[in-house]
Amino acid sequence: MNLSELLATVRRVEVRTNRLVNDTMVGAYLSRFKGRGMDFEELREYIPGDDVRDIDWNVTYRMGRPFVKRYREERELAVILAIDVSASSTFGSVRRNKREFAAEIAATLAISASRSSDKVGLLLFTNEVELYLPPRKGRRHILRVLREMLALEPKHRGTNIPAVLNFINHVIKRRSIVFLMTDFLHSMNVREPLARPLGALTSPVGVRGRDVIQELGLTNSRHDLVCLHLHDPREGALPNAGLLTIEDAETGELLELDSSRSGLREKFALINADRLAEMDRALNRAAVDTLRFSTAESFAQTLQSFFERRKGRRRG
Repeated sequence: MNLSELLATVRRVEVRTNRLVNDTMVGAYLSRFKGRGMDFEELREYIPGDDVRDIDWNVTYRMGRPFVKRYREERELAVILAIDVSASSTFGSVRRNKREFAAEIAATLAISASRSSDKVGLLLFTNEVELYLPPRKGRRHILRVLREMLALEPKHRGTNIPAVLNFINHVIKRRSIVFLMTDFLHSMNVREPLARPLGALTSPVGVRGRDVIQELGLTNSRHDLVCLHLHDPREGALPNAGLLTIEDAETGELLELDSSRSGLREKFALINADRLAEMDRALNRAAVDTLRFSTAESFAQTLQSFFERRKGRRRG
C-alpha cells in the first residue's frame, strides 16, 4: 500500500481500537498485571503484619529470627508486543489474514497500555528480529507502532521463537509484560524448542511455577509472558474441495492431496488436534498464560475475560 493508504489504515485501526478499549475497559484490566515491585530496596527484621511471602528464609536461618525482603513499588510497566510476521502470518481464509488480525489485537493492547500510563515496545520477528522499537510513551509513539505493524515488509520467511525470546531476555532488562503473538506453525514438535526459552523468559507465578522453572533448570526469569495463539479455521480442517495443492508459506514446499476423501480430512484434523495438544502441554509446563484466537471470531471478549481472571488472581 502507498503512504496515503497506509495512513488511512492506521487511522481506521486507531479509531476502531479506541472504541473497543472504551467499550470493554481493557485498559483498566491491563493494570492488573502490576504486582509487587521487582526492585529490591532493603532487608529488615520481620514485623507482624508483613507478608510471609517476603520472608528471606536463608537469612532467617542464619540469624535465628525472621527477616523480610522489601521491594520498591512498581509505578509503571513496559508492554512488549512481539508479533510473528513470518510468511505463514499472511494466510487468511476469512475477511482478514493472521497478520492483520494480530495488528488489531496489538493495537488494542497498545492503546490500553497507553491509557494505563505504561510504555509500549514493538518487536516484529520471523526467524530473525525484523524490527525492535524500545518501549516509550505517547500517542506519536503508539501511531508509529501501528504503522510499523501494518507496513513492515519482512526480509525473511521462517520463524524462530526461541531466538526471539532470547533477544527479549538480553535486551529488555526491566520487568515487562510480553505479549507473544504467533500461529506456532514453526514446528510440529514444540516441547524441546519452546519449553526452556518460554520458562527462561517468564516470572514464575506461585509454587507450581517455581517448581517448573527448577525442574527445567531455568534461570534469569523476569518477565510476565502471555502467548496469544492466532489461527485460521482452515488450518484445522480441510474443505471438501477435491484436488488441492497446499503450499508451506515458510518453506515453499508443495503438497497435493484429494480433499474429497473423508478419511484424509479426518486425519488432517487429527494431526492438527495432536499438534495443538502438544503445544498446550509445552506451554503448561512452562507455566505460561495462553490465549487462543480465531481470525473468524472477535477477540474482544476473550481479552476481557482474561484480564478479569488476572484481576481475580491478584485478589486471591
